[in-house]
Amino acid sequence: MTSSAAPDLAALSPRLPSPLQEVADDRFTRRGLRLLLKRDDLIHPELTGNKWRKLAPNLRAAAGRTVVTFGGAYSNHLRATAAAGRLLGLPTVGVVRGQELAERPLNPCLARCAADGMRLHFVDRSTYRRKAEPETLAALLRAADAEEAHVVPEGGSNALAVRGCRALGEELGEHADVVALACGTGGTLAGLAAGLAPGRRALGIPVLRGGFLAADIEALQERAFGARRGTWSLDERFHFGGYARVTPELDAFAEDFTARHGVPVERLYVAKLLYGLVTLAGEDAFPRGTTIATVVTGSPFPAPAA
Repeated sequence: MTSSAAPDLAALSPRLPSPLQEVADDRFTRRGLRLLLKRDDLIHPELTGNKWRKLAPNLRAAAGRTVVTFGGAYSNHLRATAAAGRLLGLPTVGVVRGQELAERPLNPCLARCAADGMRLHFVDRSTYRRKAEPETLAALLRAADAEEAHVVPEGGSNALAVRGCRALGEELGEHADVVALACGTGGTLAGLAAGLAPGRRALGIPVLRGGFLAADIEALQERAFGARRGTWSLDERFHFGGYARVTPELDAFAEDFTARHGVPVERLYVAKLLYGLVTLAGEDAFPRGTTIATVVTGSPFPAPAA
């Protein structure tokens, strides 16, 4: 049962603007750098970080309709969308890459989605790659019995989401010279860069291989703002083999960062970002006196039960 009214996201009491925390880390301080953590992981216990910023405008646009979105077996975006559906009373459908997964026990991520009421619709990988084609999308919506749904793309990155992420840059104001974040589909970076103050720049650390993300970010900014906005760049070296790939070295790095600063480090995005920044600091990639703000876009999974 749905309503035409937009859901009341304010009732979920998001913590906005998210806190900005300075940490003293000798890997940065000895090179004359300040490290700030933009704690978007504290916005909401279940809709953390960039998931809130990207989902909120899409949930309003859904206006009570079913929300259909897409992701792989370990998608943080699917999990956040499912949680939003439960919290707001919105039906959700997750189109999952990999028909073979339908015959297997659900992994913890997909099990959480199902527990939150999301209907999971598994599709073969070839079809999934064509999901943006109008005919394929229409067929997927028919098969999922969701033809009237509001469709949110994989990772939540569309023009609505990009405009929603602009507030992240605006919140940072003049606190940082460089704002760094991990990138999956690029929507958060596209919006963040547009909201930064003049003279500030955004640095993206892609967590997927392929070298395609710069073009995707430019396209997202074109759709959201009509042109490329802000100063931004990518460093493609820190994906650790691709999405959902975590090596023992990365795991040890994340555990050490938590031990140093008491901040839980999510592995698929945030750990790769922090590792990249420590490496760049060691390469003297930032001039002395630079203040770096690191966007903590999510919490480790599994998150505490609601």
